[in-house]
Amino acid sequence: MSRGVEDVSKLTESTYKNVMEQFNPGLRNLVNLGKSYEKSVTAMNLAGKAYFEAVAKIGENATVSPVSRELGVVLMEIAEAHKKVHNELEDNFKRFHKDIITELEKKTEMDVKYMNATFKRYQSEHKLKQDSLERSQTDLKKLRRKSQGKHSSKYEIKENEYMETISSRQVDMQKFIADGCKEALLEEKRRFCFLADKHCMFSYQIVSFHEKAKDMLALRLPSWQEKCGDIGNVPDSVTTMIERLSTTPDQSPLVDRRNRNNMDSMVPPPAPPLKAQISPLATMFNPIPMSPITSSDRNSDQGSIGECSLSRSTSQSSGLNVGRKTKVRTIFPHTAGNNETLLSFDDGDIIVLLIQEEKDGWLYGELERTRQRGWFPSSYCRPYTEPVTSNSNLSTPVRSVSMASLPKQQEPEEVDAPVLLPPADYIDETPQSTVISSEPSPKNTRRESVCHGEAEADSHQ
Repeated sequence: MSRGVEDVSKLTESTYKNVMEQFNPGLRNLVNLGKSYEKSVTAMNLAGKAYFEAVAKIGENATVSPVSRELGVVLMEIAEAHKKVHNELEDNFKRFHKDIITELEKKTEMDVKYMNATFKRYQSEHKLKQDSLERSQTDLKKLRRKSQGKHSSKYEIKENEYMETISSRQVDMQKFIADGCKEALLEEKRRFCFLADKHCMFSYQIVSFHEKAKDMLALRLPSWQEKCGDIGNVPDSVTTMIERLSTTPDQSPLVDRRNRNNMDSMVPPPAPPLKAQISPLATMFNPIPMSPITSSDRNSDQGSIGECSLSRSTSQSSGLNVGRKTKVRTIFPHTAGNNETLLSFDDGDIIVLLIQEEKDGWLYGELERTRQRGWFPSSYCRPYTEPVTSNSNLSTPVRSVSMASLPKQQEPEEVDAPVLLPPADYIDETPQSTVISSEPSPKNTRRESVCHGEAEADSHQ
């Protein structure tokens, strides 16, 4: 037997062994990895669907807004498109499991038995043919030893028969080895071809999946991008609503009539001709009833003292705002009746005096509660001082809230440092730093100290 025949026989055996010892175990490992691949894709699909469900919910919230309604619809459409993409991917992996994983499991179990039986059959037949050829060769050698004697001619015919038998068996052996090698190589190729063909089908499915995903996303993507491209774009309905709010609304007839009355009352009507009556109950509230404003009948000294006391009370009640008007609080109710120049009020109302001087027991002012103006008896009210909101000394300079809330141990430089506001979200511009001043106004401080000095002088007197 030639050397080439032996090499072919070895190739046949190695091919069978390669299929049984490497290819089939590789298929088992491939099945396990494919199942892990399916689980990971399924988990990814579940996470993706949950994510885009959350996107859709945010879109539903945005549809309530008059400005962001279109963006809410865009978010819902994006979420719906991606859900369809995930559904397509899920269908593709169902086919992947059916066409590849399931088929590989079947082929692996069947192929182990088939390849073992095929290889054993090849080995047994090869052994039989090899033994038959070797026996013929052994018989030929024995015959040639005998033919070396005197009667060599009578063994010549038998020798030729053995030679023909050996030659026939050698040809049969070569044909068997060639056919066995071809069959082994084809068996190997069939398995690789099956594996490649299955994954080609899966690749075609993935290509189809990506084409569908492209159709679902790429066609609608420009319109989505266009709607979220201009942040400053406001719907016409919202613009109209804002423009209506920015214009001056038409006043109702009631408000218009009240405004006309107020315009007419800018010039106070003349005081009532009769002198205002003094209520006999006024002495019950104050043994020495004093008018809230100095009368023209009183002397100048009392008038100046009363006026200064009212100005000081007003200054003390409002901090540094000395420019506030004098106010009084009513102690009795008053009804104007049919007289439109008089002012009606209840007990405890606050009236702002518009004329500082009293005329025959009448004062002219504006009721804070209704903004109505008119004359009213001066004995029906008392000076009103606004409550002081702080227990600290009035001469202490007023500081801002930011400075008052700082710890005492901080240095003045840290107290006077400007407060920088953080940048706003979702914009690229850097906002200008806003400085909050913590120093009191020199003008207000000077005015407060003057009033405080006047108060001390009155207390010494």
